[in-house]
Amino acid sequence: MSTQEAKAHILLVEDSDDNRNMLSRRLIRNNYKITCAVNGEEALAMVQSESPDLILMDMSLPKLDGWEVTRLLRENPEFAGLPIIALTAHAMSGDRERTLQAGCSDYDSKPIDLPRLLSKIEALLG
Repeated sequence: MSTQEAKAHILLVEDSDDNRNMLSRRLIRNNYKITCAVNGEEALAMVQSESPDLILMDMSLPKLDGWEVTRLLRENPEFAGLPIIALTAHAMSGDRERTLQAGCSDYDSKPIDLPRLLSKIEALLG
């Protein structure tokens, strides 16, 4: 990253090495600080230790899935307002509504369209 200060700190929760590496590199190039977690348990620990500004949450994760991690975060008053964008390969009718009902702030389907995802990140971060 350049010497310019990062726009925001994003926790990327993604169990696929390829998806995690590709997306984290692209977000770093767009001047975001990225911390990664590979499963739901790690994500919960990192939210506490890293204090991210936003979470990109793969919904299909080992150990605790993204649905459960989101539910647990929303139950904690400290993290109830933390923006969470669901990332899922499931682009079926009703999936967006299901992620919003689970407590996610927004939804994006895979494969990731970076300009679309960046606009959602920027909208949630204000």
